[in-house]
Amino acid sequence: MLKDLAAAEKFVAQALEIYPSFPNAHELRGDLLLLQGNLDGATNSYAKVKEISPDRHHIDKKLQKAEEIKQSQPNESDSTMDFSFAAELEQAAKFKEEKKPQKAEEIYRQILRRNPNHSEAMRLLAGIAAGQNQYADAEQLLKYAVEKSPKFARAWLDLSKIQLDMGNYPSAIQSAEKLTSLAPDVAESFVALANAQAQSNQHNAAIESYHSALKVSPDHRGAFSGLAHQLKTIGNQPEALAVHRQNIAANPTNSEPYWNMANLKTFRFEQSEVDAMEALLETPDMEDLSIVQLSNALGLEYESQKDFDRAFSNFRRCNDTRRGSENYDPVGHEVLIDQLIEVFNEDFIAEQQGQGDPDLSPILIVGLPRSGSTLIEQILASHSIVEGTHELSDLAQMVQTLKRRNARGLHFPENMRETGQLSWAEIGQDYLQRAAKYRTDKPRFIDKNPNNFIYAGLLHLTLPNAKIINAIRHPLDSCFGSYKQLFASGQPFSYDLIEVGEYYLQYQRLIDHWHNVIPGKVLDVHYEHVVADLDTQVHRILDFCELPFEESCLRFHETNRAVRTASSEQVRQPIYSSSINLWKNYEPHLDDLIEVLEPLLLDLPTSDQPNNIPRP
Repeated sequence: MLKDLAAAEKFVAQALEIYPSFPNAHELRGDLLLLQGNLDGATNSYAKVKEISPDRHHIDKKLQKAEEIKQSQPNESDSTMDFSFAAELEQAAKFKEEKKPQKAEEIYRQILRRNPNHSEAMRLLAGIAAGQNQYADAEQLLKYAVEKSPKFARAWLDLSKIQLDMGNYPSAIQSAEKLTSLAPDVAESFVALANAQAQSNQHNAAIESYHSALKVSPDHRGAFSGLAHQLKTIGNQPEALAVHRQNIAANPTNSEPYWNMANLKTFRFEQSEVDAMEALLETPDMEDLSIVQLSNALGLEYESQKDFDRAFSNFRRCNDTRRGSENYDPVGHEVLIDQLIEVFNEDFIAEQQGQGDPDLSPILIVGLPRSGSTLIEQILASHSIVEGTHELSDLAQMVQTLKRRNARGLHFPENMRETGQLSWAEIGQDYLQRAAKYRTDKPRFIDKNPNNFIYAGLLHLTLPNAKIINAIRHPLDSCFGSYKQLFASGQPFSYDLIEVGEYYLQYQRLIDHWHNVIPGKVLDVHYEHVVADLDTQVHRILDFCELPFEESCLRFHETNRAVRTASSEQVRQPIYSSSINLWKNYEPHLDDLIEVLEPLLLDLPTSDQPNNIPRP
């Protein structure tokens, strides 16, 4: 959300520079100023809209709301209206633009030393803290800001976003509800509420809130995207597609709905839409994000047309562009794997095990993305006593808190040797408490974050009865599947064929280590085996999880539940084999990946090996 607002502010400035009489830009400026507490500025912007377009009668309501808030401000000393530090705030903004957050932070602290109740300085200081992943500090600053200035809408917006990032969904919803009461004529208020409701699995409520945002701002890109995603999540693909197309009609240069439609996997574009995407890619000065989204969408479309050369060309353009913005260190990742193997060795596990919490409820599905983990999740979530959640980030967040508790500030996994007074059982209970917000009354729950394979040793010590399932797929299908999947966030290794191959090698090295030091604690489930013999594999999975067999797990595609991942539409279909050996369609383009994975590929049956692989 904060990024969206920053982008909006940039858009407004650019639009008004090119077209000073653009009413939409003046209206958006008014909305942003209203959220910031600059009521005079908001009123002036709305008045400008009326001057340019007198027929925009909805602006009358916004003008009235700005005046009402202005009249309700307690007095001139209200800190939301304190612009006495305008020069300092402008300098701090320049430092932030120059990526010098420490200098900006010092200015905000100087302002607060002179005026401890300056809510805007508190809000901006909270933004610095959030940028450093200090979410608790950011939340406290924002709580203080809204305490001092209860009608400071932008501070409520930021507070809701921070609480959402912290996983505190009830508080995020409450803050967003306060925001909607303060700024009901600003679409961003309802988008914030909808985002919090969506993360809290209140999908129908989120849909209503996105609709409310679109009533206020009928061409709001974020509201369209959020609405379509919620409709997709609950399985209403036709309506999701209709919303994406409404988004394109309202915002013809917007690349995101094309990407979102392509990401439905089971969808085919009309030729006019393909032509529109190709034309957009020829637009001069196209932003990198648009290049990335359009290229990925076209890659998936050409793949569906079996034009694999053209598909790969688009995937490569997408990933080459995206890789430039990703901060990924393959050497650092290999060092992490080395450390995990060193710390969680056989002796350390033997010394420490038996002290964890015996809770049986967690089932973790790990592995590389695009390896069949969503299919396994859908099978298990079809069981009557298993709660399907989604890809939780709580385990990684918990590990971050352990660093702060460590006296020497050691990072994971080195800090595991010095957990201090914190017992393994307490660490396990911390994770269970964090996960509780996603659960209802079912005894078991699924955490399907593929990156959790890193924490298998930690889970064994903290929650020894937790079940860990490792989703496996042919290395080339797994790696290329990740390469052609444009992730909204995370998975920075996936945008280069060599790096994704190296990541797979390190993943396999660590999985092999877990099998050696905690034998029987990780169940490998091969996607190809599930497709070939669903009944046997379902029984195998349920037995491992200590769950009684239920026929519904074989009919997983009939299960009516929200699915958030890219495979949401695929797992609503009966089992199919068309996704096996997809890599063979791209074999002429995969030489670099094949070379990296050669040690693993040579262990496969000859029929599953590339044609050009060197054989002993």
